[in-house]
Amino acid sequence: MNRHWLYVILGGVMEVLWVSGLKYSSNVLEWLLTILAIVVSFYLIIEASKHLPVGTVYAVFTGLGTAGTVVTEMLFFGEPFRWSKTLLILILLAGVIGLKLITADEATNEKGADA
Repeated sequence: MNRHWLYVILGGVMEVLWVSGLKYSSNVLEWLLTILAIVVSFYLIIEASKHLPVGTVYAVFTGLGTAGTVVTEMLFFGEPFRWSKTLLILILLAGVIGLKLITADEATNEKGADA
């Protein structure tokens, strides 16, 4: 995994933080941390998009953010566990992993063609 994919993953983690912050922030410090998480998240995604396909970066970023937010809600904020929701998250994550693997294969094929 190269550092650009690490940016996408870290951006997805930051997205979970700022989405939760939008819902649960109740004082100035929490709002400032939420804004900081938004800025860092988008910076990481912009940097990753300079070196990876934008559509794939966005799909992986939003998929990780969505799955992470749902799991965070269930683990930390009392959202009820539902098997149907868990199954759908697993399907979403399978798609995200598939996009990452296909993009890695395409990048390898393109480098081989250029050599």
